[in-house]
Parts: sequence; C-alpha cells; structure tokens
Amino acid sequence: MRKIRLTWEDTQKGPLILVTPDHPLSEGWKPGRMVPVMDGSPVLLEKRAAEMLGRLLKDLKSNGQIVPVSGFRSHEEQIRIWEDTLQKEGEQFTRTYVAKPGHSEHESGLAIDLAEKRDEIDFIRPDFPGDGVCGLFRKKAAGYGFVERYPAGKEAMTGIGAEPWHFRYVGPVHGRFMEQEGMILEEYIAFLKENTSPDHPYCQIRWEEGTCVEISYVDMRGKDEWLLTETEREHFSWSGSNEGGIVLCRHRKRHG
Repeated sequence: MRKIRLTWEDTQKGPLILVTPDHPLSEGWKPGRMVPVMDGSPVLLEKRAAEMLGRLLKDLKSNGQIVPVSGFRSHEEQIRIWEDTLQKEGEQFTRTYVAKPGHSEHESGLAIDLAEKRDEIDFIRPDFPGDGVCGLFRKKAAGYGFVERYPAGKEAMTGIGAEPWHFRYVGPVHGRFMEQEGMILEEYIAFLKENTSPDHPYCQIRWEEGTCVEISYVDMRGKDEWLLTETEREHFSWSGSNEGGIVLCRHRKRHG
C-alpha cells in the first residue's frame, strides 16, 4: 500500500488547472519539464502533453500537414506578445485573442496553437480549418487528451474569442468526458464541483481497458491535507483546478 498526501499546493498544478481572466497562474509558478513537440521544433510543451500530441499526429499520418505555431511561453514572452499586439492591433483585438500575462494557458505549458501548413502562417490567428487532416485531428483529439479550448459560442464564459487553432491538454479521461458532454473546462470543473465528492464520484466504466475510473472533486478550502491510500487493485491520479479544488481519479482494476 502507498500513502498519498495532497495539500493546497496540489490545487495549483496539473492538467486541469484553470488559467483564465479570473484565475491567474499562482505566484511563483514554475512549469514542469518542457520538451520540443517534435524533433527540431523550437515549440515546447509539458512532457506528457508533447508525448500525446506526437502520438496523435503519428496516428493521423499527418506528414507535416499540421504544424505547431506556439506552445509554452515564458511570462516575459507573454508580456512581449501582449504589448506588441496592443501596439499593432489595438486593445479590443488584443483582449479578444491574447491572454493577459499571468493569465495565459501558454505559460502553463499545456496549450498548443496549431496551423494547417501554408507558406505564410499568422502567429496570433493561425488557420486551422474544420475539414481535411485538421478535421480528423479534431475527431481524434479528445482520445489523446486534447480539447478545443475556446470554441465559438463560449466566449462569455472563457473571456477569450473563438480560437479553433488553440488546443489544451487535459488528459484522455477528462478529454473524452468533456467531448461527450460538450463541456469546456470551466463547465467540467463546475459539474464535478456541484455533483461529485469522493464518497459520490462520477464513474467511467472502461472494462475493455480493465479499469473503472471514478472521478470526484475535493474542495480543499479550509483543509490542511487530504490523505489517500492506494492498494494493489487501485491507484489514484489527480489535478488541481486552480480555484480551490482537486479533481481526483480513482482507477480500479477489474476483479477476475
């Protein structure tokens, strides 16, 4: 058996953290290990996100038709992009398509802007159409843990204009559920917060993979810690939400 101790610090890291106008990255934020999204590319992502993106592109046999435009950005780089866009495009455009420094998913290392390969690619608004290999990417993305983060119709909730080129890594378990229910990350966190607890989880039965995944929200406000115990037939994974909670996944092996 293994004992696991979760604390407030765990609410501020993981693939499900909200990075929005209302939820900035924590002070002193330090991203995890960043690696190139593909050999020779200057575009970086958090290691697990980069691995899953590579698997997805390999599955698609995209042959370079999909290219990475922007992944991880340092805080200083986000400041430069914000200020340059303000100067060139004005305040309304900038607030619609560029997140304020400290509030950008790109600073987390979990977001990637993608484009259909062309001679000229717009860095701020790259073209990523809904058909062809890009459309196939959309169909398969959730299974590899990626979701379109800023879809049309959700602007009032995200505070960002529709960005069909911007994808966020949340992990396959959560990506599949979000796609199935048509939820964006804000809605998913709210659903778990309002409808689940460790004693009353949402359950995804995946016996074809030999496991059942129980998903629940742990409110860490006012708590010093949350203790877990793993056994031979179950293990846990988790992510902070960056708004006071932890999304807990209990993976149980099928008996027999």
